[in-house]
Amino acid sequence: MLKIFKVTAILEGISYLVLFTNMLFIKTNNPELYHTLLRPLGMTHGVLFIGYVLLAILLKKPQNWDFKTFAIIQIASLIPFGTFYIEKKYLENNA
Repeated sequence: MLKIFKVTAILEGISYLVLFTNMLFIKTNNPELYHTLLRPLGMTHGVLFIGYVLLAILLKKPQNWDFKTFAIIQIASLIPFGTFYIEKKYLENNA
């Protein structure tokens, strides 16, 4: 399950950055394309975000994460590039 969490963390981070790219660059240059991409990108990111949070909850006990580590892992899902940091710092040597 840890490997699935690692993949989900990376994909969630990528989807977050793609969503921001759509919002910051495509919205200003091509509003029609922005609206066309918003729903599929948003839905994909939402599913990956929920998967990341749920997998972190499921892995808390098997990985023996203390409250601080678990909180950092959860908060990282809200920060751009946060899941990449988590994958490198907390998950790289475990799977």
